[in-house]
Amino acid sequence: MTYAEALAYLDAHATYEKTGRIEAPSLDGITRLCAVMGDPQHCAPVIHITGTNGKGSTSQMITGLLMEQGLKVGTYTSPHLERINERLMIDGEAISDEAFAEQIAAVADLEVLAGVRPGYFEACTAAAFRHFADEAVDVMVIEVGLLGAWDATNVVDARVAVVTNIGLEHTEFAGPTKTHVAAEKAGIIKPGSTVVIGERDPELVEVFLARPHDAAWWRGEHFDVVDNELALGGRVVEMRTPNGSYSDVFVPLHGRHQADNAVLALTAVEAFFGAPIDAGVVNEGFSRVLMPGRFEVVGYQPLVILDGAHNPAGADVCADVFFTDFDPAGQRVLVVGCLRGREPVAMLEALRADEFDIVICCTAPSPRGLPGEEIAAAATKIGCSGVLAFDSVERACDRALDERTADDAVLVTGSLYVVGAARPHFRKVIP
Repeated sequence: MTYAEALAYLDAHATYEKTGRIEAPSLDGITRLCAVMGDPQHCAPVIHITGTNGKGSTSQMITGLLMEQGLKVGTYTSPHLERINERLMIDGEAISDEAFAEQIAAVADLEVLAGVRPGYFEACTAAAFRHFADEAVDVMVIEVGLLGAWDATNVVDARVAVVTNIGLEHTEFAGPTKTHVAAEKAGIIKPGSTVVIGERDPELVEVFLARPHDAAWWRGEHFDVVDNELALGGRVVEMRTPNGSYSDVFVPLHGRHQADNAVLALTAVEAFFGAPIDAGVVNEGFSRVLMPGRFEVVGYQPLVILDGAHNPAGADVCADVFFTDFDPAGQRVLVVGCLRGREPVAMLEALRADEFDIVICCTAPSPRGLPGEEIAAAATKIGCSGVLAFDSVERACDRALDERTADDAVLVTGSLYVVGAARPHFRKVIP
């Protein structure tokens, strides 16, 4: 199987990716597929991460800290920005095209033997486990794709189960309240797990504590951010954890929320080792962290920022970072696109779209992309000015750069499909 054939195989097996629907949520298929592979999901201890927002940043921070401890780390995340290879990483390096094709070919060969037709995400997940087993990683950092209990990644037995936070999301599967969402996400907690909970709501914390587990640490009680200051290129943070305190830690990511992700990641790694982490390891581990598409600055004069904020909670954080940390002096231009299933008015209100001088709406490059015209209608409804609509991300980005001055700022946000398309386009058009 070639790389192109591997991508075609996945596309032919895509359902949720195209429709946004899951007919019968279940772990049966991935369980049977992994069984015929020899259960590679048990090849190494696992740190399993769920939550509404912050999973990606937390996963990468955990990976950096584990690598600095000298471990070989397999990291599985989703979705990807530009290439699917980004989902399967070992020590921060994406899987090669050849290795990816080999792993997907193995999944395809085992379909009949397993008696299942895996979906897109199931096939990717099985390929990741097999790849990590083949490469003999020391630890796997696994990010949940959707909720938790019946997510394909939940065939692992987490040594450490991490919860970032809880918001109203995927209520078609787990609604209608945050308590229901939390109950689904709590499914990643296993009897032997140490649970690290970033959520502050006591009622939601209780949902996680109700699951059988080995030990539990939660924000505010066992760990927290003590100080969180803006710095050039990120934040300088002081943190307390169950095993100690860490001061003057530089986190090279934008936004106050990244300090919350940092202390969560550090606490998860302490839970994994059952001991405090050397201060030098902490500083070097965080220095490794790169998060493309998460408040990534890709241009100056005008300032051009990319941030995947795919739900209202993430959009609210995005707006706060843009207006507080950057506070551009010139015109503010918003480029936004989202998928069907998201309420565009709620997204735009969370982004504070009416505070931008120009709002450019585009259609995300996905079968589930909401037409730019519909987003534009929602923008007009909430009182935005200078509203435009385009059928492609590239055209929207080109218009955003037109007639910009050095003091202006362009924020491209919404679906990661939008950010993933904008990123290579800006590489071509920004000197």
